[in-house]
Amino acid sequence: MSYFDAASSAPLHPVARQALQASLDEGWADPARLYREGRRARMLLDAAREAAADAVGCRADELTFTSSGTRAVHTGMAGALAGRRRVGRHLIVSAVEHSSVLHSAEAWEAAGGAVTTVAVDRAGGVAVEAYEAAVRPDTALACLQSANHEVGTEQPVAEVAQVCQAAGVPLLVDAAQSLGWGAVAGPWSLLTASAHKWGGPSGVGLLVVRKGVRFAAQGPVDERESGRAAGFENIPAIVAAAASLRAVRAEAAQEAVRLRELTERIRARVPQLVPDVDVVGDPVRRLPGIVTFSCLYVDGETLLHELDREGFSVSSGSSCTSSTLTPSHVLRAMGVLSEGNVRVSLPPGTAEEDVERFLSVLPDAVAAVREKLGAPVPVTVAAVGEGDALVVDALGKRCPIPVIELAKVIGDVPVGATVRVLSDDEAARLDIPAWCEMRDQEYVGEEPAEKGTAYLIRRVS
Repeated sequence: MSYFDAASSAPLHPVARQALQASLDEGWADPARLYREGRRARMLLDAAREAAADAVGCRADELTFTSSGTRAVHTGMAGALAGRRRVGRHLIVSAVEHSSVLHSAEAWEAAGGAVTTVAVDRAGGVAVEAYEAAVRPDTALACLQSANHEVGTEQPVAEVAQVCQAAGVPLLVDAAQSLGWGAVAGPWSLLTASAHKWGGPSGVGLLVVRKGVRFAAQGPVDERESGRAAGFENIPAIVAAAASLRAVRAEAAQEAVRLRELTERIRARVPQLVPDVDVVGDPVRRLPGIVTFSCLYVDGETLLHELDREGFSVSSGSSCTSSTLTPSHVLRAMGVLSEGNVRVSLPPGTAEEDVERFLSVLPDAVAAVREKLGAPVPVTVAAVGEGDALVVDALGKRCPIPVIELAKVIGDVPVGATVRVLSDDEAARLDIPAWCEMRDQEYVGEEPAEKGTAYLIRRVS
């Protein structure tokens, strides 16, 4: 079995396993106690904090261990916003932040705060100028991930941090995906990360608050972790997290070169092997191990099952794999194809042979899914009364059926005529325009229909 979903959770690093086992015997006592066992536990905790702080590039007393990366984000945002409540209640986030950031932003807005969401380009990157324009006199906090978790695009964090610093606004950086590859550059103010992303154990997050940043911890104050993370510290897991972070950093430069070559191979060869594929994300400014692509006329969930049967564990941002039936917010913000989406995220140590085998089985897996969807439940295709036009009634059909039916009939209308697709699947709003761009047809726009939405496409070729 080839595990290609390291962006969700990396396999436990051997150093983490060794450190975890060793510290189970030494780090079980209360580090706040003065007796021998407590002192021993405190020494392990302090050493882990020093090691993690060195990897981050901060002071040890600026770093707090939390119960997860998500908890670090929630605590960091709430504390920074509360600490600057006299400045204002305005928050800035990007449209492609991790859900933990966006959920905190939603809660902030529901409580009366103001939120500005900065858009991204088709590669998933933000413009520094957009963050500069979003800053207001009442801006309390800005947030920007160091690299995207779904498509791997790296963000201009250092430049945005400089803009924020000049405006006197703290910047919180979600570094969950990138910290294992290197420290985050720039004058950022707060940083969060999660150990299971770099091969540490789950249940350990990092929250860094630079000295001088106004911060007011929310909720009942605990005497542990500077009052920012309540509860007894999981010292064995913390020790393992710090040890594995140091270990992966020692290997990062060499491994990054190797994984970049493998992901570049996937980016180049997938469009050659599989027709109608859109490789998404920035081709240059991206993390070493992540490559994401979307396949037209493919049900994402079915494709993932096909690849699983072939021995590959991958993930997807397709709406077809979601119980909400809506595309990933990242793909939606980028305005790219969402159907048949596959994210390949290679863990360190991935063998070249595994990548080659993936490339060898992918074409047949995609073809098998397309064959299954080639004869969907018939939809009504009828002439309408306004010239050379067709209407495709795809109401009640999940992605990618509306796009499949559009592709079937586009040749039935003359050049210059239109096809009107009726759909109530939210993914159609993203996938139909993406299909038009890939197939050199004109997307005219959308309009309300009696049921669902009508999408208008003009045949130009």
